[in-house]
Amino acid sequence: MNQAIEPLLQRRQQQEEDGTTTTTVQAGDGAATGHHHHGGSGKLTLLPLVFLIYFEVAGGPYGAERAIKAAGPLFTLLGFLVFPFAWGVPESLVTAELAAALPGNGGFVLWADRAFGPLAGSLLGTWKYFSCVVNIAAYPALVADYLGQAVVPGSRARTATVAGMTVALSLVNFTGLNVVGWGAVALGFVSLAPFVLMTAMAVPKVRPRRWAAPVSGRKDWRLFLNTLFWNLNYWDSASTMAGEVERPERTFPRALGVAVVLIAASYLLPLMAATGATDAPPEAWVNGYLADAAGIIGGSWLKYWIDAGAVLSSIGMFEAQLSSGAFQLLGMADLGLLPAVFSRRAARFGTPWVAIAASSAVTLAVSFLAFDDVVATANFLYSLGTLLEFAAFLWLRARMPELKRPYRVPLPLPALAAMCAVPSAFLVYVCAVAGWRVFALAGALTALGVGLHGAMRLCRSKKWLRFNNAAVAAAAEDRHGAHVAGHRV
Repeated sequence: MNQAIEPLLQRRQQQEEDGTTTTTVQAGDGAATGHHHHGGSGKLTLLPLVFLIYFEVAGGPYGAERAIKAAGPLFTLLGFLVFPFAWGVPESLVTAELAAALPGNGGFVLWADRAFGPLAGSLLGTWKYFSCVVNIAAYPALVADYLGQAVVPGSRARTATVAGMTVALSLVNFTGLNVVGWGAVALGFVSLAPFVLMTAMAVPKVRPRRWAAPVSGRKDWRLFLNTLFWNLNYWDSASTMAGEVERPERTFPRALGVAVVLIAASYLLPLMAATGATDAPPEAWVNGYLADAAGIIGGSWLKYWIDAGAVLSSIGMFEAQLSSGAFQLLGMADLGLLPAVFSRRAARFGTPWVAIAASSAVTLAVSFLAFDDVVATANFLYSLGTLLEFAAFLWLRARMPELKRPYRVPLPLPALAAMCAVPSAFLVYVCAVAGWRVFALAGALTALGVGLHGAMRLCRSKKWLRFNNAAVAAAAEDRHGAHVAGHRV
């Protein structure tokens, strides 16, 4: 019953065929004057933060199958061994240092704003936020497609399912990050459990020679790299919620370190088990084949559990990414880049209810668009945003050496530049393989971001909308101080 999971992952397949890579976008770190929870009781601790990062980046080994089809099991296993470290570690280290040094909500928006000014912060916010909501919008559609296998609804019923799920899952977000965080822990354990079982049951059946099975015909390196990139993106997304984390200077670096190992293992071990214990040729590895392999290894009950895990994983990714997107808007409001209304919090839960409602509405609208070019564009914008993020990291290290960094990547500036060069090469590759429609759409959205920034400045100067002006003044003062210090250097 490969069809059961196939529709759920259809969009992923489409993204990979289009030469896109997707991940979940989130946003920037925050405010010079963030509105924080009263007391520490509602703050995120280590374990929930680990699983929020897990769902923002991966959500399980679903969607990794096409790497095997593209380049064979050996290169895929090597890829999932090396790529989390070559790509994930540099992005995690950048995120850990800056989230600890500038621990407000809004994450990378705050970093770009501090380094290059409000236009850069606003642009980075536009790029990453758009990338985020497009990714979020895919998940209710994926689940509706999956459920459609069981109940075979018509298009009207499917539309109702997508809308209903988006609203229902958004309401969970209103109950607070603690609920979302511990929910992610529960979903993580339930969706990873069948892969742990499959790996254990496969051990006596593994024949290492199967890992060297050749691909018939030429290897598709573009699809292979895109699949790796798409499965291992968005390490910086949780930074948008740094203001909600208990002792972020300690918790963030630890959570990212644990998440890198957890994510690498959650791909590598099930793939080693499934390719080593079954005789399927690389050509059989289409999206969803992991569930079939589990059926061969452990029986149909295990296959259905992995099918169900795909749905739970999608729910976990929706919740984690919606939180990131909402806290990005809150952080941008705290910075004065968006009207102050976006920083309003619900009295009972402390959640940014206006930002969650706005993100849910945008997600719902996007979920009914044709996805192919939109998703490709989202990945292109994500890549642009991450390149700007790396630039902000290096700039702040060079020009603001006096910035208090509770966690500091223990490398000098030239070594940091070399560390950022490896993931930057992947990002440039993603941008280079995009088609002309993606360039056009990305250009239009970038222009929209610049226009939005100009409109917000006009609204602030004319007092048409209420802004957090204290934050704007404080950020300008910080940048001026850094500029003067830079000249002294």
